Amino acid sequence: MTTRVIRLGITCLILIAVAMPAAPPAVTVFKTKTCGCCGKWVEHMRAGGFKVIVNEVASTGEYRQKYGVPEKLQSCHTAVVSGYSIEGHVPAAEIQRLLKEKPKAKGLAVPGMPTGSPGMEGSHHDAYSVVRFGEGGILSVYQKYPAGGR
Repeated sequence: MTTRVIRLGITCLILIAVAMPAAPPAVTVFKTKTCGCCGKWVEHMRAGGFKVIVNEVASTGEYRQKYGVPEKLQSCHTAVVSGYSIEGHVPAAEIQRLLKEKPKAKGLAVPGMPTGSPGMEGSHHDAYSVVRFGEGGILSVYQKYPAGGR
């Protein structure tokens, strides 16, 4: 009888563990204190299911360099998640896709600060691309967002 109870308890624990959703990956963000759009992007990421850790820094330049973001892809904040670098206003959906697909890449970037990207909402939406970057400066378009829509 005791063995049966132990087996039943172990089976229940296994079923609970399988049914529980995995904890969202932590996204560590480096942003300046005065950047409002960065704060809005953090809100977007949290709404997208990510746990976000914010580090307010004097300058984000050293973090872009540390995490291998090409200078031509720079934006206003740099983040890291599961070994990938994230530069700028990358949509949470594209980061979720990146983490699911796990491509050979250093990270994703939305260069500049296009209106309509997460955290940069406004009266109109500019067209922009999410760029995947890798070793040796290899760049490719990961996802395109057209003007006027998302």
